[in-house]
Amino acid sequence: MKPEAMPAIFVTEPDLDALERLLDSPAVRQMPGLDALRAELDRAQVVAPEEMPADVITMNSTARFVDELSGTEHRLTLVYPRDAAGGPERVSILAPVGSALLGLAVGQSIEWQVPGGRQLRLKVLEVIHQPEAAERE
Repeated sequence: MKPEAMPAIFVTEPDLDALERLLDSPAVRQMPGLDALRAELDRAQVVAPEEMPADVITMNSTARFVDELSGTEHRLTLVYPRDAAGGPERVSILAPVGSALLGLAVGQSIEWQVPGGRQLRLKVLEVIHQPEAAERE
């Protein structure tokens, strides 16, 4: 996807700090897709947790989205790799779908290439739970 066609994304300061530490760790240095996640973080608008819009996917958010190319709808919680084994509805930020969803708001779509050259076009339908919004309630 052309950079000018990429949707604007938001990341909280604490999420950015944690993700940068993760990307710098030797355990993940050789994983595929890290450059794409780094590029997403580089273009993200960084905000304080209390300024994060409630309809944006942040770390540990649960969201409903659709792959517009296949029509398949999913509900996933975006987590750090250490938490990904906690259930089938959890996706690591290091997985292609996880990297694609980070920072997207309800109604936004993004095209993302996954291993094997296949394309996804993900559209966020709903943010069911966002930790930052939950703390403000």
